[in-house]
Amino acid sequence: MATSYQPLAGKLAVITGASRGIGEAIARNLAAKGCNLVINYTSASSKSLAEALGAELAAAHGIRALCVQADVGGEPGDPAAGGGAAGIIALAKAFFSPDGSTTPFQIDILVNNAGIALNDRIEDVNYKDFAETYRVNVLGPLRLVQAAKPFLPAAGTRTGRIVNLSSVSSAAGFVGQSVYGGSKAALEAMTRTWARELSEHATVNAINPGPVAGPMYASNTTEFLNDIKGLIDRTPLMRPRAGVDADDVVEATRDPLSGGGRPAYPAEIAGIVGMLCLPDSAWCTGQVVCANGGMFM
Repeated sequence: MATSYQPLAGKLAVITGASRGIGEAIARNLAAKGCNLVINYTSASSKSLAEALGAELAAAHGIRALCVQADVGGEPGDPAAGGGAAGIIALAKAFFSPDGSTTPFQIDILVNNAGIALNDRIEDVNYKDFAETYRVNVLGPLRLVQAAKPFLPAAGTRTGRIVNLSSVSSAAGFVGQSVYGGSKAALEAMTRTWARELSEHATVNAINPGPVAGPMYASNTTEFLNDIKGLIDRTPLMRPRAGVDADDVVEATRDPLSGGGRPAYPAEIAGIVGMLCLPDSAWCTGQVVCANGGMFM
């Protein structure tokens, strides 16, 4: 059943990497605001998750959802990549504005969420990991914006929204993140360029999460967790709250490696993305918006 407050009713959002984690939380947030969705995922193992999510959100909020398997950084003509970013947009156009439709196809919101982290110290960085990281984290968002540009809101409306998922790693200098941190810094640089080039069509912003609960954070090494311990200990909003946070979250922060702090919940990151997609955010563009509880101010 749709909620009564739907400020994004009738709009369309394309979210990459949306079958789980932060991407799933963003899909839930925008759907609750009435937004139709293109839920992108990469691997075949995510197909059932994406389709279940789309069906759930359509039933709960009265929206339309299309699930598309495609590697956003893949070559446009490569069937194995699902046609890449161009394939995502083509399928979205066919679904939301099929032949004979009198409704022009328009993409109101783009969320570049898909990303990978392959961490290694300087001496262990290899070409394969470098190329794959930049292909997914930098080339993928660029290709998606290229493919979507003809379908952004008309010039002069400035009603479109593009939100890029960066990371505190772009500025923190974490050990082992030469490649990942560099790729996120590149995404932030593109954010500023796109804010100028697309200013008549859309606002363009990035957000910079710190640690977020999920598989990526759980895969961090003891060395990495120890490296960021001081930052976590001094992050204002990472202090656990007994009676508010789950008991297991509070208990986990007693581990010395945690620094006494908790990672963000995916819904907390999604809330900041959702905020930037609202009409009220029209005077904010070219920014890297804090989504890290005050780890970086």
